[in-house]
This record gives sequence, structure tokens and C-alpha cells, in this order.
Amino acid sequence: MSEARNTAHRTLQLVEIFADGACSGNPGPGGWGTILRSGRHEKELSGFAAETTNNRMELTAAIAGLSALKHPCRVRLTTDSEYLKKGMTEWVAGWVRRGWKNAKKEPVANRDLWEQLLELSSRHQVEWHWVRGHAGHAENERCDALARAAIADGRSK
Repeated sequence: MSEARNTAHRTLQLVEIFADGACSGNPGPGGWGTILRSGRHEKELSGFAAETTNNRMELTAAIAGLSALKHPCRVRLTTDSEYLKKGMTEWVAGWVRRGWKNAKKEPVANRDLWEQLLELSSRHQVEWHWVRGHAGHAENERCDALARAAIADGRSK
């Protein structure tokens, strides 16, 4: 049986991804944090960029989480970024249809990252969830701490 048929006949593993970005100044030094969880297994990832924006860090956190998946999965991706959630669930289809122009007919900001997200998310069944930031959501708070630590560590290097 082909791999595609094998995949179609097995239940996809559920992976929860929690993602957050932070920026000290906007633009300025930025960091991102991601938690991947599947069953009892959990992995934390984080990274730093010397000169970036908060939106780029939010997108990068989601990209890092999806990039870490080694096979097709059902994904529940949780973010406090309305930009990320709405971008993937409401705006991106129109951007693509309009040749990567926004509603004002201007080039879409962060197109390179949106294209990566589209490509990565096409490999999985992704549900996008939004939570209010800095409101006590444990995983979101942890991702924020990872992002802020990445900024602090990046500055000290």
C-alpha cells in the first residue's frame, strides 16, 4: 500500500502547539517561544532575532512548531496573536487570490513567513485557536517567558 493510502487509513496523532512572540521595541530585538505537546511528551523551542517586529516573531513561533513535526498530524495551534490567527483563517485566501496584495492593494507584510506557514500547515490538519495574552493561560505565559528569555540571552551574546 502506498504511503499516502497508509496515512489516509490511520488516525492522525493530535499535537498541541502553543506559540508566542515578543519584541523589545517594535522593531527591535525579538524572541519567540513554542511548546509542542502530544500525550505525555512535551518539547519547548525558542529563538532570537536581533532586529525584527512582534508580528514576525508571532509567525516565526508558529513556523517553528509546525516545522518540528516529522509526519502529518492533527494540530491544535494556540496563539495570543489575532494577526496570526486571523491571517491564517480569514485573510490569507484573499491575499493569495489578489497576488499577495492586501485589501488596500499594497504588498502583504511578512509574505515570506505567511508563505512558509501556508506550506507547513498544508501538511497537517490545523485548527487555529486564539487566547487573550497575559491573562493567565499557563502555556501562553510559558511561551511568553521563553520568548523574553531568548531576547535577554540574545542581547548578552
